[in-house]
Amino acid sequence: MMQHIHDLNELKLERSWMTIGSFDGLHLGHQQIIRPLVEGARAAGLPSVVVTFFPHPQLVLKGETRPFYLTLPDARARILEEMGVDVVFTYPFSLETSRLSARDFISSLHQAFGFENLMIGYDFALGKDREGTGVVLREIGSQVGFQILEIPPYQVAGDLVSSSRIRRLLREGDVHKAAALLGRDFEISGAVIRGDNRGKSLGFATSNLEVHPELVDLKQGVYACRAVVGGEYRSAVTNIGVRPTFGSDLKSPRIESHILDFSGDLYGQQIRLYFVERLRDERKFDRVSDLIAQIEGDVARTREILDRK
Repeated sequence: MMQHIHDLNELKLERSWMTIGSFDGLHLGHQQIIRPLVEGARAAGLPSVVVTFFPHPQLVLKGETRPFYLTLPDARARILEEMGVDVVFTYPFSLETSRLSARDFISSLHQAFGFENLMIGYDFALGKDREGTGVVLREIGSQVGFQILEIPPYQVAGDLVSSSRIRRLLREGDVHKAAALLGRDFEISGAVIRGDNRGKSLGFATSNLEVHPELVDLKQGVYACRAVVGGEYRSAVTNIGVRPTFGSDLKSPRIESHILDFSGDLYGQQIRLYFVERLRDERKFDRVSDLIAQIEGDVARTREILDRK
């Protein structure tokens, strides 16, 4: 079973294989590092270790506060476990961390995990002023006792795969293209909170999700989703918006999901949504009956889309 730690004092390893990175989204580019890490470590009979960061260094160093993350630490650890990783260390990144020299930073990790091979991406750098490039790390490794394995950039259809590009696609509502770069459908998780039962009054009961405010914001609209409810996969129609038909005064969009062919009380439970396809923009209807007809159409389209998957 994978171990997810948050402090270097929680675990001591004599030998391992390791990689370091923010790995936000764990997209196809990241997977080109993670998969050979796992395979190489297993072949050597050693544990595989992934060191990742939270908060994201970009948020700490550049002071960005807008919704940002593709994956939060728990989701990231779960996906890494599914990929076969043995240990995930979520490093609590801070300004103090950013001021550590590359040698001090990497030496502290080597003392904890005893890694023999360090796998890095083509543009990797760490430590104060990003001094710890591949060249510098090779020099440190020759002295400390580890090798560097550098992974080349990864492209899809001629375009470099990156977390920033995926964030942009999601803000544009293109969940289909984002999934092509992630290697899976984009997901969010949240607890079901009480709403005003507006959907239920229309004949389409919805679950209102409370999600982490720092998760990347998807373009408002209606989406065909797969939902994980109580460990089971179900189809769902999800609306992200402010419900303009009812003259809503919502200051920020709500995430409301109608789980198809489901009845029951989900308040307080966690739901995970996988966004498969964007159906349409959110719009204001002059008559409630027109809105109901549109939702019926959304449900039918969602069934058709997900039946093809």
